[in-house]
Amino acid sequence: MLKSNQLKIGFLGLLLLVSFSFFPNFVNAQQPFSKQAQWITVSDATNKPNQWICFRKIFKISQLPKKSMAKIAVDSKYWLWINGKLIINEGGLKRGPNPNDSYYDEADLAKHLQIGQNTIAILVWYFGKNGFSHKSSGKAGLLFETPIGQTNLVSNATWMAQIHPSFGETKEPFPNFRLSESNIHFDARKDLTNWFSNTYNDSKWQSAAEIGQAGIEPWNQFVLRPIPQWQTSDLLNYVSQRKVSTPNGDSIIAKLPKNLSVVPYLKINSPEGQLIDMRTDNYKGGSEYNVRSEYVTRAGDQEFESPAYFNGHEVRYFLPKGVKVIALKYRETRYNTQEISTFRCDDEFLNKLRQKAVNTLNLNLREVISDCPDRERAAWMADATINFGEIFYTYDATSHDLIRKTASELVNWQRPDSSLYFPVPAGSWKNELPSQVLATISTYGFWNHYRFTNDTATLKMIYPNVKKYLSLWKLDTNGLVKHRKGGWDWIDWGENIDVPVIENCWYYMALDASAKTAKLLGYDADTTEYSLKMRSIRGNFNHYFWDGKQYRSVNYKGPTDERGHGMAVVSGLAESSQYEAIRKILNTEYHASPYLEKYVLEAFFIMQDARGGIARIKKRYKEMVESPLTTLWEGWSIGDPKWGGGTYNHGWTGGPLTLMSEYIAGISPLTSGYKRFKIFPQIGNLNQVQAKVETPYGFIETKIQRTKNELVISTKTPTTIAGIISIPIHENIPTQISCNGKVIFKDEKYLGGLKDVELIPGDEHYFNFEVKKGGNYDFKAVF
Repeated sequence: MLKSNQLKIGFLGLLLLVSFSFFPNFVNAQQPFSKQAQWITVSDATNKPNQWICFRKIFKISQLPKKSMAKIAVDSKYWLWINGKLIINEGGLKRGPNPNDSYYDEADLAKHLQIGQNTIAILVWYFGKNGFSHKSSGKAGLLFETPIGQTNLVSNATWMAQIHPSFGETKEPFPNFRLSESNIHFDARKDLTNWFSNTYNDSKWQSAAEIGQAGIEPWNQFVLRPIPQWQTSDLLNYVSQRKVSTPNGDSIIAKLPKNLSVVPYLKINSPEGQLIDMRTDNYKGGSEYNVRSEYVTRAGDQEFESPAYFNGHEVRYFLPKGVKVIALKYRETRYNTQEISTFRCDDEFLNKLRQKAVNTLNLNLREVISDCPDRERAAWMADATINFGEIFYTYDATSHDLIRKTASELVNWQRPDSSLYFPVPAGSWKNELPSQVLATISTYGFWNHYRFTNDTATLKMIYPNVKKYLSLWKLDTNGLVKHRKGGWDWIDWGENIDVPVIENCWYYMALDASAKTAKLLGYDADTTEYSLKMRSIRGNFNHYFWDGKQYRSVNYKGPTDERGHGMAVVSGLAESSQYEAIRKILNTEYHASPYLEKYVLEAFFIMQDARGGIARIKKRYKEMVESPLTTLWEGWSIGDPKWGGGTYNHGWTGGPLTLMSEYIAGISPLTSGYKRFKIFPQIGNLNQVQAKVETPYGFIETKIQRTKNELVISTKTPTTIAGIISIPIHENIPTQISCNGKVIFKDEKYLGGLKDVELIPGDEHYFNFEVKKGGNYDFKAVF
C-alpha cells in the first residue's frame, strides 16, 4: 500500500517541502477555507470506525505557481501524493483544539506541480473512535483548498472517491479503549495498485459526495496545526534478525537499535492468502494491548509498509510457511525536533541514565506530550510537567511548539464549572486530577516555559483560565488549602502518601506562578490576592505539619513520607534550619514513584547536597540503568499494578535529566529567556562534567574539571547576554582564583583587574562572579 519508493522523505526534505506557522492564535478558532471548498466523502461511507477512503483529483495547469499553499483538514489522518510522489506522510492531528473544532494543515505544493496534467491523491484514515487524545467528529470527510495561479482548487463533487477495499478489521485482541487507532489489516489481493499515480484509471470510481461548506458540524471551525509534520526516516536495516521456526511458519525477531516508534516494512515472495502479523515486543506495554498490523498476501513478489506506528525494541514478524523474505526493514517516525543540548560526566551510570531519559522523551513527544507511546499516547500533565524541563535541556526550539499546544488545549477544554482536566483532547475521559492540574500551573509548569523562553504570549493566553480554576480552591480555618478530590483523587502511585502536606506544596507553587504571571501582565489586584494566600500557607504550613523532626499531617498514620519533605524544599516552604532533619528522611524513606521522586531528588540540590542527590539517584535508578531496556519505566518494576500497570517507557521518569544540566552542570536562566544566565555547578563527588544548553541567543557551554587541589570551570556563552558564574566552596575556600590566566582573588582578597568580570556578594556555598559580557571564560580555583 505505502511502498518504499514513495516514502523516502527525510527531515531536511520535509522542511523544504512543507511550510508551517508555529505561532497561530491558539485560543480563537477561525474559518480559513473559502465558501467554494466542500467537505467530501464517499456516498457509501458508513462512518464506522477504521475507514480508509481514497480521493483523487486530476487537473491541468499552463504555468507553474511560485507558491501553492494548500489547506487540508480531515478526521483523522491523511497521506497526500502529487503526481505519484508522497508529499505528506501521516498528516493531520488528532481532534481537537477544543471540544468542538478541528485542526487543519498547511503545505506549499508548488514545487511538486508540473506543466500540464497533475494528480492529487489523498488517503484518509478515519479513526471513528474516541480516545484519550482524540475526540471523534463521528463522520469521515476531507476538506481541501489550494490556490494555483488565478484559480482555486477545492474539494468538491468533481473529485473521485473510493473506499479502499484492502483495509479491513483484524480479529481480537484490539487496541485498548484509551487508543482511538485500530489495528491495521491490509489484504493485498484487493489492492488498488498505484491508485495515487498519474496513470491510474479512476473512471469506475464514484464522484465524491459533498457534505457541506467549511464551518458545518461536526467539524466546525479550525485551528492551524501548531507543530511540524513528523520526522520520518528512510527505510533502515534492523540491527539483527533472528528466526524462530514453528510447524506453522517462522517468527522473525528483528532488533531495533533502541526503543523506537516505527512503521514496519516487508518485501516478500508468497502464495496468495497468507496472513502475516507484525507487532513489537511491547505489544502489551503497560499491561494493555496496543497497535499491531496484519498483511494478507497476493501471489508473487510484493512489498508493504504499515501506515500505523508502534514502539518497541524489536519488531516481530510472523510469516506462514511458503512466505520467502526478500527484505525486512523499518522506518522511524517521531516528533520533528533535534537533540542539540548535551551533558556528560565521568560517572557512566549518570551518562547511561541520561541517555535512557532522552530515549524515553523522544518517544513521548508526538501529537501531545504523552505519558507513554503505547498504552495511552495521552497528555497526562504529571508527565508533561516533568517533560517540560527535559525538553529545555535536550531539544531545539521546535519542541517548544508542543508545550504551547499543550497549554492551549488544556485551557480550551476548560469546563463551564471552571475545572481543568486532562488528558485532552479526549472523547473518552472527563475526570479532573486536582494535584496534577496544580503541578501544571505551578512554577514547574507553564511558568517554567516562560522562564526558559520569555514567551509572554502563552502566559497571557492561559492566565484567565488559570485564574478561574484557582477560584475553585479554598483555604480552611487553619489557613491551609482544602482538599479537592476532583474526578480522580490521585497524588502519586505507591503507598504511604501524606496527601495534605503534598497538596499544600502544589497549591503554594501554583499561587506563586500565578502571582508572578499576574505581576508580569499588570494584574496588580490578582497579585495581591495570590500573595496573601501564599502568606497564609507559609505562615501555617510548618506550624501544623512540622513536629520538630518531620512533616506529618494530623490524620496520616503511615511511615514518614519523603514525598512531602522533598516538596516542602522545592516549594520553598521548608526553612533552611530544617534541612538537616529533612536530609535524614530523604536518605532513609523510599515510597515515591518515579513521578514525585524527581522533586525528592531536586530537594537535595536545593539543599546544596549534590553528593546525597547523586547517591539517591543511583540507588533508585539502579535496576533501570542496569536493565537491557533502553527507556525508563513507569514505576520501579514493570507490569506491577502498584505502579499503574508499569509501562517501560514513561514520561515522568526522566526527571534526573533536568537535574544533571540545571544543577550538576549548573546552567539555568537567571531571568526569563536567558537574558541573564547563571552557571552554579554542584558536581558532588564527580571530577569531570561537560554540558551544552541551547538558549534563544545561542549555546551556553561549560566544562568542569576537578583534581585534588584545583577546580577549573571553562565557559562559553553568547556575547549578547550577561550572567553569573559561580565557584563552589562547599568544603574549602580557594586560596587563589584566576580568570583567563589573570589572578583575581588571592589570600582571601579580591584583586579584580578584569573589565567584564566582577566579584559580587555570594553565600557560604559560592563565590559569585558577575560576567557583564558573554564570551569565553576560564576560571581556575586553587585550594
